[in-house]
Amino acid sequence: MSAKTKIVVLHMKELIYTAIFVALGILFVVLLVMMFLPDKENTPAPEEETVETGSASLYIPGIYTTELVLGNQTLDVEVIVDKTSISSIRMVNLNDAVTTMYPLLEPTFDSICSQVYELQTLEGVTYSSDSKYTSLVLLEAIQNSLDKAAASQTE
Repeated sequence: MSAKTKIVVLHMKELIYTAIFVALGILFVVLLVMMFLPDKENTPAPEEETVETGSASLYIPGIYTTELVLGNQTLDVEVIVDKTSISSIRMVNLNDAVTTMYPLLEPTFDSICSQVYELQTLEGVTYSSDSKYTSLVLLEAIQNSLDKAAASQTE
């Protein structure tokens, strides 16, 4: 055995910096893991919801939008649904240029919406021959949003 004594000098400042960087590194890794792992507890499957309530769901509750391009202007048709019905339909990002260029857009949209609220479907919606093409474009946008909301698409 050697009788040589070794003395190690550690500076307190360096130890503190090292401990802080190690703690920050561990915290960073934990945050990355938490951010990128899927959260299965907060996203119940639609099948589980229908079993609990006992009624068939037509839609996945939420807000669904479809972009509608009119000339060089765009607007969104927003459909809000709950499990069994259409709650609301509205046009979002509608500006004055669109309403000026397409004067039949708002009255036709209001007419279609009132019929959809009453019927809760797009089948049987009527429109005048004066606004046939406007009605068809709006009905297609609403149908696209409802297709996104359909509960059967996830099964």
